[in-house]
Amino acid sequence: MPLVAQGPLDMEGALTARDRVGIQDFVLLDETTEAAFLSNLRKRFSKDLIYTYIGTLLVSVNPYKQLDIYSHKLMDVYKGVNFFELPPHIYALADNAYHTMLTEFNNHFILISGESGAGKTEASKKILQYYAVSCPSTTLLNTVRDKILMSNPVLEAFGNAKTLKNDNSSRFGKYMDIQFDSQGGAVGGHVLNYLLEKSRVVHQNHGERNFHIFYQLVEGGEEELLRRLGLERGGQRYHYLTQGGGAAVSSIHDRNNWKTVKNALQIINIDKINTNHLFGTVASVLHLGNVGFGRDARGCAVLSGDDAELLWVSKLLGVDAQSLREGLTCRKIEANKEQVLSPFTVDHAIYARDALAKAIYGQTFTWLVNRINESMENKDLSRKNVIGLLDIYGFEVFYVNSFEQFCINYCNEKLQQLFIQLTLKAEQEEYEAEDIEWESVQFFNNKIICELLEEKHTGIISLLDEECLRPGDATDLTFLERLEDKMSNHPHFVTHKLADKVTRKTLERGDFRLLHYAGEVTYCVVGFLDKNNDLLYKNIKDLICQAKNAIVRESFSTMDSDTRRRPETVATQFKSSLLKLTEVLVKKEAWYIRCLKSNESKQPGHFDEALIRHQVKYLGLMEHLRVRRAGFAYRRIYEVFLKRYKPLCPATWPHWRGLPADGVEVLVQHLGYLPDEYRMGRTKIFIRHPRTLYATEDAYEKCKHELATRLQAKYKGYKAKGKFKRQKEAATKIETCWRGVQARKEREKRAWAVKVIKKFIKGYMTRGQARNTENSEYLAFVRQNYLNRLKGNLPETVLDKTTWQSPPAVLAETSELLRQLHSRLMVRRYVRGITPQRKAQLHLKAVTSSIFKGRKDSYPQSVAQPFVDTRIGEQDVDIRALQMIGHEHIQYGVPVIKYDRNGFKPRARQLVLTQTAAHLIDDAKVKQRVLYTSLKGISVSNLTDCIIVFHITCEDPKQKGDLVMQCDPLFEFLTKLSVIANKQNAISVVQGSIKIDIQAGKESAVDFSSGPEAEVCRAKNGHLLVVSTRARTR
Repeated sequence: MPLVAQGPLDMEGALTARDRVGIQDFVLLDETTEAAFLSNLRKRFSKDLIYTYIGTLLVSVNPYKQLDIYSHKLMDVYKGVNFFELPPHIYALADNAYHTMLTEFNNHFILISGESGAGKTEASKKILQYYAVSCPSTTLLNTVRDKILMSNPVLEAFGNAKTLKNDNSSRFGKYMDIQFDSQGGAVGGHVLNYLLEKSRVVHQNHGERNFHIFYQLVEGGEEELLRRLGLERGGQRYHYLTQGGGAAVSSIHDRNNWKTVKNALQIINIDKINTNHLFGTVASVLHLGNVGFGRDARGCAVLSGDDAELLWVSKLLGVDAQSLREGLTCRKIEANKEQVLSPFTVDHAIYARDALAKAIYGQTFTWLVNRINESMENKDLSRKNVIGLLDIYGFEVFYVNSFEQFCINYCNEKLQQLFIQLTLKAEQEEYEAEDIEWESVQFFNNKIICELLEEKHTGIISLLDEECLRPGDATDLTFLERLEDKMSNHPHFVTHKLADKVTRKTLERGDFRLLHYAGEVTYCVVGFLDKNNDLLYKNIKDLICQAKNAIVRESFSTMDSDTRRRPETVATQFKSSLLKLTEVLVKKEAWYIRCLKSNESKQPGHFDEALIRHQVKYLGLMEHLRVRRAGFAYRRIYEVFLKRYKPLCPATWPHWRGLPADGVEVLVQHLGYLPDEYRMGRTKIFIRHPRTLYATEDAYEKCKHELATRLQAKYKGYKAKGKFKRQKEAATKIETCWRGVQARKEREKRAWAVKVIKKFIKGYMTRGQARNTENSEYLAFVRQNYLNRLKGNLPETVLDKTTWQSPPAVLAETSELLRQLHSRLMVRRYVRGITPQRKAQLHLKAVTSSIFKGRKDSYPQSVAQPFVDTRIGEQDVDIRALQMIGHEHIQYGVPVIKYDRNGFKPRARQLVLTQTAAHLIDDAKVKQRVLYTSLKGISVSNLTDCIIVFHITCEDPKQKGDLVMQCDPLFEFLTKLSVIANKQNAISVVQGSIKIDIQAGKESAVDFSSGPEAEVCRAKNGHLLVVSTRARTR
């Protein structure tokens, strides 16, 4: 692996954070023990720092929650930055691999490993997203980028499934090459897939699901599509989807993912016809799983139930239904050039059905990968650099481990072997290039395990193939016996038969145990032979090759058609593809991402130390750390080391004039490095212990602040002097320009003022003349001035006649028009603001004014007093008096003082007005009822008294005469009476005295006069004398 040149901030990023959130690079740990490793990992995880380095290897711990560390803004921060300059991040590794590829013109790959649920798939997505954003962009490049990105959801839908450990577990290995041109633009891509877990199509453990695409189709598919495919909404009726019992998962949104997959298929150029064939193939697998079998009288397998499911499979694949029935229930055997049909048992029929389902799905997946590769293919044949992403299954240890776990763990053994070889090779090459003596590193070499698994003729895979090919009755147990016979003395292999008494208790008779580099794994041999054979009977294969479904026909036509040669077993195919992958990877520069699960329950913030320790062990992280720390823990290019630490030595500060290596030698001597603490290479200094570097960094941190203070002082002084000089020069220039501008403005203002004053004087002198050029502006000024004064001094009420501004002669007519308009406006506003009650009140006041204004002295004081509806209500009148009044409704009532006709004695009474008469009431009696028709007149004096005289027509001598009363609300009472009885014209205002008829033929009078005090009494002449005070004038 190339050692990337590191910038001046790299060590500061790794060292200064050690006291806050652990150490960012495990290489700098004081102790390389497992306890120190886990302690540092826990400390960083507790602060949501999920990334840590081991040199250029990235350790990632799954936090099981969303972290805000993947934005476009952060991508820009890491873009083009030195690997160690910023805190550890997956963007840093992706960017460093990218820029190293561009500068060195070589190929790279990023190996992402870890167990299921550790975050490998997410890490792969983050790298692809980073390249999509950071690479150069054109229309063509954007198209390629979109295809690379959108291949992910398609591959996840067809190749990922929910397992007990992970809701989106990759059930196949994926290696993707991203091709870049010389400018760094992504111009193509290529995907290789390894060991798809086809057995999941026909069987899932409890709590697990089949591949995502099945649920996406039945949950998200349109009704028309489901009808065309013969499917029903939901997966409850499909045998291949119900075995695990975990169809509904809260973290998986099948309907939304279905839309994403359909869109992605369009982007990767899969047309509508092939899309329909693809969904038809998926649906055919579901229908095939529902094909059931029973026994006939001979014990042979026959289809149970109706043929509906078989007919749907036949329709969707485009094969003959009868031939399909025959292929699922019989085997065609060739003997002496004749073909004979041998009926299946029910178990064989189920095996044939499941084998067909697995073959269809597996070949369809291969076809889909090929189409993705065709879509991303780079047509330009010129040389391209490549970055590969290897997202491979991690080491798996389940409660029951079968053939799939055996292959997966074999893959991990090979990758671990490659990892150690490449790491040691890179370290050794660097030491040799720098002429530093290489010190051998003690580590566990898993070559013995790889040979146990893959050795030709004697390895487990070879023995498994031999057992599959052996004629006779070969079973899983005979395979186990062969293993026990051949490997009885191997230190990494044990079975129930070979184990001691203690170990035997932990093994079943059908188990064998391998001691992998990551620990012991017990495998159950049940199903090993069938899964390794993965055979499809010839008559079924021939039938499927003739299918009308283009995808199925194309997929199966590529299979080996030579019936005389037995096809390679699954294990052998996987072994061959793994060897090819190893050959590809060895030719490229390696980068590593090790993904760890923080806990099994997917709880955010929970750090399961036992689980982490186990993963650290089988991922080989401690071995990698020991390789990186072998001999010298730290190395730095001379120029970079000197540039950073030269302030610590007076001889190297501020400038070193000689060779960088000589300067570094002087510097380390000054710092007191012991001879065994460092080595001087050709281009780098090698430091053995982290503590030596920490001491140097601490000294630099202290020195840096002192230097910064001095530099700041010098710089601030220099800046201040320069700034003052520039400000002084600028101020002088500004003052000069400003004075010139002000002088020119002053001159222009004065010239303008002279012209204005001349015009004003001429206008004033000719103001009496008709409008002309000399006085037009003056008259306009006069008009404007008058209108401005008038605007601020308008009358506020209609009655205000004095505040109107006196106009100049030229505006007399205009002023009068404006005054009238303003008066009308105020009147209109006043009228619009009057309420109905107020309007009725004013109407009564107008009646009062028409009768008394200018006639009675006390009228002006009454104008401001509002009238009330009545001063006596029905509740104030005795019930017996009301009965005497009858059905007449009281319109108005008021208390009065009535003066007797003989002697003028005052008596308190109630006077009630109805619609037809006035009633004088004394407690419970109506003393007198005066009909309005008999009321010939009403008299009052012109003074301020409140005496009222009713003149009543007297036709009968016995009838009572005129009525004399005193009523305080005189104007209110008379106004109400005049309105109710329509007697406005009957009210008279008299001066001096009022004659009254006491009886028919007998007269008297009421005399009125003014005095200092008000008085009502009988005069000596027998008349009623009323003395009132004089009215107060305003």
